[in-house]
Amino acid sequence: MEKTVPEPTKMAPFAWEGANVYFLLTDRFHNGDTLNDVNFERTDPTGPLRGFMGGDIVGITNKIKEGYFTELGVNAIWFSPVMEQIHGSTDETTGNTYGYHGYWTKDWTALDPNFGTKNDLENLVKTAHRYGIRILMDIVVNHTGPVTQRDPVWPDEWVRTNPSCTYTDYQSTTECTLVDNLPDIHTESDRPIELPDALLAKWKKEGRLSQELDELQLFFERTGYPRAPRFYIIKWLSDYVNSLGVDGFRVDTAKHVNENTWSELYKEASYAFEKWKKKHPEEVLDDLPFFMVGEVYGYGISGGRNYDFGDKKVDYFDHGFKSLINFELKKDAQQDYETIFEKYNDILHNSLKGKSVLNYLTSHDDGDPFDKERNDPIKAANILLLTPGASQIYYGDETARSLTIAGTDDNPVMGDATLRSFMNWDELENLPRTKRVLEHWRKLGKFRHDHLAVGAGKQQRLTKSPYVFSRTYLDGDFKDKVVIGLDLPEGKKSLRVKGFFGDGTALYDAYSDTEVTVAEGKVLLDNPYNIALLEVAE
Repeated sequence: MEKTVPEPTKMAPFAWEGANVYFLLTDRFHNGDTLNDVNFERTDPTGPLRGFMGGDIVGITNKIKEGYFTELGVNAIWFSPVMEQIHGSTDETTGNTYGYHGYWTKDWTALDPNFGTKNDLENLVKTAHRYGIRILMDIVVNHTGPVTQRDPVWPDEWVRTNPSCTYTDYQSTTECTLVDNLPDIHTESDRPIELPDALLAKWKKEGRLSQELDELQLFFERTGYPRAPRFYIIKWLSDYVNSLGVDGFRVDTAKHVNENTWSELYKEASYAFEKWKKKHPEEVLDDLPFFMVGEVYGYGISGGRNYDFGDKKVDYFDHGFKSLINFELKKDAQQDYETIFEKYNDILHNSLKGKSVLNYLTSHDDGDPFDKERNDPIKAANILLLTPGASQIYYGDETARSLTIAGTDDNPVMGDATLRSFMNWDELENLPRTKRVLEHWRKLGKFRHDHLAVGAGKQQRLTKSPYVFSRTYLDGDFKDKVVIGLDLPEGKKSLRVKGFFGDGTALYDAYSDTEVTVAEGKVLLDNPYNIALLEVAE
């Protein structure tokens, strides 16, 4: 029996610029329904960590109800794609692999039963919203799943099967296959085409052919778009927004698709989101628009608004994206705190003003993450959760889940199985170190969740040694102020807050659970911690 925690009575102010996003692989997080573990006779032996392991949508929902995400200060969940995957397996030179990761779509209009049902997904979104958590669906437009004996290639009008991308310029990045046997959708085409016979036959067998065709007819009549490949997929993806009220998309392989596609997707998803809000006023969390964050592989915050293909620069922020995943923080993490924080503060409040980045230190397909051996998960938390911008916790960052699994025989081009082990719930129950690590991540995560100033505010250093800085967030009448100290001496310590908090101000240190009062421009703490998280006491 799953335990549940009460839904929050008060929602903290939210902005995507300072969100605390939790990213998980649906199949590797928590198995909430063991009855859906095997489907489509997916029973071939696979390479290590390359088959389905049972995690599902119900498992995520159960963890929301348990309060796992609330205790971690998470206010948005991004889970790997849950659309129906190819039924067969394929050998990418690392042993047979099934589409456990969700990036090998067979049918955009159906969920894969290994992940759950549409009812499960609807329940997940509703439950998350009741707990003040936004839902980001991970979506793929660039490609179908690989061709297998059980999954024929889509028609030539839909996909190209060569050449492979060489990434030397714009065209060799967008009109090509990412890897061998990953058919690439003709997203650049405006030529009207018919639906694949195999898809029509599948829908007919499932008893929904006429419904799907009727909906497509209405969509193309309303929009006036040609029946080109990308517009079919845009319709199918925006349906999830229209029916479920998902808050945003994390867009996979964004730089491999013509950027106008993302403007079109954003337009239709936004239309669907507003339509859903009007139908479900009691379920609306706020008046924020639909959100899109893009995976423009290799984009770094230093690039500002542009990604450079060599022969062409593209501003993805001008094509529906509020945010891009920032591939730069894992390198910046080698610097001292002030260098990192000042850099991000400067870029986000100048060249990227009004936009944001999603920072990460580890991920599902980055074979060179920060602290791969998990030697310093405490420092990782400090960097990830206190750097300006939105934060992406990859499942198990907070529990130091191992990223080096023996026997996975990884080929970096084909994805990194070693990064994708099942969530280490057992260690969380049994290992004292894991519990201590999680406690630290929770304290920082909750502080970040409660204070927009942390991720979206402006930074100012107050003292160099010990390192103390402030963050301030202003939006109309709303103001949020915090002071944070890092690398502090253990035991007695003095934090100078003069000019930021006045004498007599009652402050609360959320890390040590201590109330203090500002006197002579400083606060005094006496505890065994080297960190302080100061907020105005309520």
